[in-house]
Amino acid sequence: MAEAVRQELSALAAIFCGPHEWEMLSCSETDGAVFRIHTTAEGLVGEDVPLELVFHLPAGYPLCLPGVSVSSEHLTRAQCATVKEKVLEEARKLLSEPMIHELVLWIQENLRHVLSPPETSSISEKCPGPESPAVDDGLWMTLLHLDHMRARTRYVKTVEKWASELRLTGRLMFAGRIILLLLQGDRSSIKEYLILQKTSKVDVDSSGKKCKEKMISVLSETKVQTEHKRFLAFEVKEYSTLEELQKEFETAGLGELFSECVLGLVKR
Repeated sequence: MAEAVRQELSALAAIFCGPHEWEMLSCSETDGAVFRIHTTAEGLVGEDVPLELVFHLPAGYPLCLPGVSVSSEHLTRAQCATVKEKVLEEARKLLSEPMIHELVLWIQENLRHVLSPPETSSISEKCPGPESPAVDDGLWMTLLHLDHMRARTRYVKTVEKWASELRLTGRLMFAGRIILLLLQGDRSSIKEYLILQKTSKVDVDSSGKKCKEKMISVLSETKVQTEHKRFLAFEVKEYSTLEELQKEFETAGLGELFSECVLGLVKR
C-alpha cells in the first residue's frame, strides 16, 4: 500500500474520531483498504440525515476510483443509488490524489441538492445497503477463490442475492475442494460486491458463530474481451472432475485464465 494512502487513512481516522464515526473493516497490500464512515448531511427540509459510507481503496488507488457504498435508513434505495452515482462523478474529477475526505465533505454540502430532483423510480423501500450502480467503464470480469464454505446453503443464497441486487452474472463453481466465483458486470458493481463479501458475516467459524470471509483472494480482474463469453445469468454449478471445470472455462473463452489461475490451486 502506497505511503500516501497510509497517510490518508491515518488522517481520516483522526478527522472522524467521534464515537462510531470511523471503522477500519479490512486492510491488506493485495486487496487494499475497506472502511466505514458514519456521518450526517442536511436533507431536503433541513433535517440531519444519518449516512453510512463504505469505501474500498483498491491497490491502484488513487489512480483508479474507490469503491463506494451509500446507505441510510432515511433514504430510499433510489436516493442511495443517486447519491452514489454523484459521488463517483466527483471522484472522477479527483483521480490521482487522495480524495475521500473531499468526497465526504461534498456529500455533506450537496446531499439536499442531489435529493431535490423528483424521483422517477416507484421504489420506496428503505435502503439498508448497496444498490446497483451506474455503468462504469464497460463490462468487467473478476475471478475469486473462496477457501471454504462451512454454512454452504446460507452462503450460496447470500452470494446469489448480492449478484442479483448488483446485476452481476457469472458462475459460482464447486469442483472438489476448489470453490471459484466468476463475476461479470459493471466494474463499480464488482467492487461493491467485494465490499459486501469482506464486510458481511456470510459464513460460520469452527464453533458455529457467524463470521466474515477472511480467506477470499482475487485471482484476476480484467475487462471482458471480444473472445470472452457474456454470461446472461448467475448460476451455481458443480463439477465432478477438473476436466469438466476446464471445459467450462474453455467454452467461455477463458482457457488461458484457467491455466494461469486455476491450475495453481490444484497444485497447492
